[in-house]
Amino acid sequence: MKGNGRKHNGKYYFDKEAAKRVVSFFETFLVHIKGEMAGQPFKPLQWQRKKVLEPLFGWKRADGTRKFRTAYIEVPSKNGKSTLAAGIALFLTFSDFEMGAEVYSAAAERDQAGIIFNIAKEMVEASRALKKRAEVFKRSIVVSRWASSYKVLSADAYTKHGINAHGIIFDELHAQPHRDLYDTLRTMTGARRQPLMISFTTAGFDEKTICGEIHKYAEGVLKGTIQDETFFAFIAKADEKEEWTDPKVWKRANPSLGKTISVDFLQAECDTAKQSPAYENTFRRLHLNQWTKQSVRWLAMKAWDKCAFPVDSELLAGRDCYGGLDLATTTDIASLVLVFPPDDEEPCGSCEHAHRYRDKPCGEGDCKCMEKVAIQEPYYVLPFFWIPEEAMRERSRKDKVLYDVWVKQGLITATEGNLIDYRFIMGKIGEVKRLYNLRALAFDRWGSQKIVTDLVEDLDFTVDLKEAKDFNKSLLVQFGQGYVSMSPPAKEFLNLILGKRIAHGGHHVLRWMAENVAVKQDPAGNIKPDKAKSTEKIDGIVATIMSLGVALPKINPGWKKSIYESRGVEYI
Repeated sequence: MKGNGRKHNGKYYFDKEAAKRVVSFFETFLVHIKGEMAGQPFKPLQWQRKKVLEPLFGWKRADGTRKFRTAYIEVPSKNGKSTLAAGIALFLTFSDFEMGAEVYSAAAERDQAGIIFNIAKEMVEASRALKKRAEVFKRSIVVSRWASSYKVLSADAYTKHGINAHGIIFDELHAQPHRDLYDTLRTMTGARRQPLMISFTTAGFDEKTICGEIHKYAEGVLKGTIQDETFFAFIAKADEKEEWTDPKVWKRANPSLGKTISVDFLQAECDTAKQSPAYENTFRRLHLNQWTKQSVRWLAMKAWDKCAFPVDSELLAGRDCYGGLDLATTTDIASLVLVFPPDDEEPCGSCEHAHRYRDKPCGEGDCKCMEKVAIQEPYYVLPFFWIPEEAMRERSRKDKVLYDVWVKQGLITATEGNLIDYRFIMGKIGEVKRLYNLRALAFDRWGSQKIVTDLVEDLDFTVDLKEAKDFNKSLLVQFGQGYVSMSPPAKEFLNLILGKRIAHGGHHVLRWMAENVAVKQDPAGNIKPDKAKSTEKIDGIVATIMSLGVALPKINPGWKKSIYESRGVEYI
């Protein structure tokens, strides 16, 4: 953990009363509005008081104005930075002795900027003293006595003239895709006597962004390699060489541990990270504040191999299933993956527990039922792959990939020539429809126009959800490959693997693809498979994720059955 020192260098002095006054403002006028401490006075934690508030507002220039004009505060997630930021924004608005103070919340997205403002707004509404001094609106707080205001910046507000900022609170700087907003806002403080621009953030993964640049600058200031007496920096993090699974390291990186974040929570997050290489980076970035790479290998093969439960395609006959179709290119692998969700659970009949019928004791609680047992069925995965015969031979020889062996084993179908023959895929989809109840088939729009048209015309698919429900047709779902579409089912896929709720039968081709997968992560923690950074082909895993995207009710609630469909309407 690093913070600015309190050394007097002759040009500045430390104003104890000013430092005391900002802490007193927090303790007297502000209350916590969330969690177990909701309603209690906001007494800054040791690090908030000694490492941030007192030095930031206590150090003065010879003319009595603040020493620091720019601040960078970087702490791990859930350490109370948003609440601290909201309190500082209110102090600048209500109690900084600045007539006509304009204070703004900014972020990469307006909704993100509104998070800190909304916390501040609730603090004002919970404080009798502040509320009577202010007018509170949806996106602004106005203090008539000082002609001051605190507002949320809209997405394009920084392009407009007229902003004369006394204070700027920039939230989650690591999510800012380019430097334009930051640089523009900084120029809008030039006319003020003692402006203050503060960036609050957790670590990011792209050091070429504006946040990466400011992070390096802040580290230089803290180390003394950069001389900038107007720049304040506080960074709480674990060193790169420290053992990330060690609770002692967590304590050093998380200054609010035991207050706003618990050891039990970090332990649970760490346990997940141990099983998932991708989540390790998420854990280290969000909870140890370490800058990590964006694309990382995703699946731990030990966890994958524990899901090699047998998959019997004949026993699945007649069952509901959902498909994902990844055609990639006509010169490479094409993948169709079916996912069979667990059968609906039914009540035992001799007890109230819901489970599937089995000839073993129930064993739940005090139940003595000897007829059935509670068994949680997995999601069965059934993959199919195609490759042009010429590509198969070339890649088997050149890249040493076992395509020729897999073709002989019947795990991949080789189609004659140098292009995939889509008639084979159409034939398999028709067979699937005859054997199983294919509810929906997800496809990537790129390269799928022809086969989608053929599926509608020749195999009686539909693109209309109502028609699929009313006429029991298979629904075609255009499935995007971006974060919005891919992240929820990808995360659920990982959870199912870690919970041993997936059965993939140990399919060799699918395992090879699982081992190849790297994921890309955005600043909000959303993920998607990254074909460019993956070591080899991952199309089968992408198709599996797409299948889950249309199979899981909580991800695709449009498919969730109404209770009236299952039991009918009851009259009372």
